[in-house]
Amino acid sequence: MEIHFWQIVLLCIAAFAAGFVDAIVGGGGLIQTPAALVILPYFPVVNVIGSLKIPAFSGTSMATSQYVRQVPIRWKLITIICTLAFFASFAGSQVLTLVSNQFMKPVLLIVLLGVAIYTYTKKNFGQKVIKNHSPQTELLLAITTSLLLGFYDGFIGPGTGSFLILAFISWLGFDFLNASAHAKMVNLATNLGSIFLFFIKGKIIWAIALPMAASNALGGYLGANLAIAKGNKFIRIFFLCIVIATLLRFTYDVIKQL
Repeated sequence: MEIHFWQIVLLCIAAFAAGFVDAIVGGGGLIQTPAALVILPYFPVVNVIGSLKIPAFSGTSMATSQYVRQVPIRWKLITIICTLAFFASFAGSQVLTLVSNQFMKPVLLIVLLGVAIYTYTKKNFGQKVIKNHSPQTELLLAITTSLLLGFYDGFIGPGTGSFLILAFISWLGFDFLNASAHAKMVNLATNLGSIFLFFIKGKIIWAIALPMAASNALGGYLGANLAIAKGNKFIRIFFLCIVIATLLRFTYDVIKQL
């Protein structure tokens, strides 16, 4: 199937916007994934999703590099989470090639509604670091986060960055800035796990993946620097906007299935 120049241009615009948003609070897949499915309607969905993992990885890498320079990283904890998330994402992508993921949309709709309400009503949510877990409890929560969200990213994808930030804040006691930085590193691992699977199965369309990767990386660079400069309050507002947008997207998908 032929890919036209105008399609690549539109995909690159979507990739830039996705990289910018994803670097701040995650949720870039909310922009990039539906745009690609609309622009490339005649390609198999699994090939489109597989190809989008390349720009997602590129943008996340750029954003991660900016965060690591300016935000203290808990390397021991993040190494454990990233390693498990890689394999969980690989497994999720393997399942994606075999079954439909549509049944998850109604569940995610309810979860996102709860996240939006909680974030809006709790004004101090994610505004400071709160550490009240024992090392054993923290490790258990880290393992649970990496396995659940790693599998989710490989299987469905959109909103993973936002869910990771939510997990780092509500479960592990991080503030928004630190949660964003650590979530980027985990997202890097989950994208890599999916890329490995899709590459093995020959599902990546390189003609769109590479130019989108450059666009996503530029967006990721600008988004990460803006988040670092503006701090927790800005990220909280941005996070709430993306959660609401994701909520509306899943609402549309659920209604369309009825």
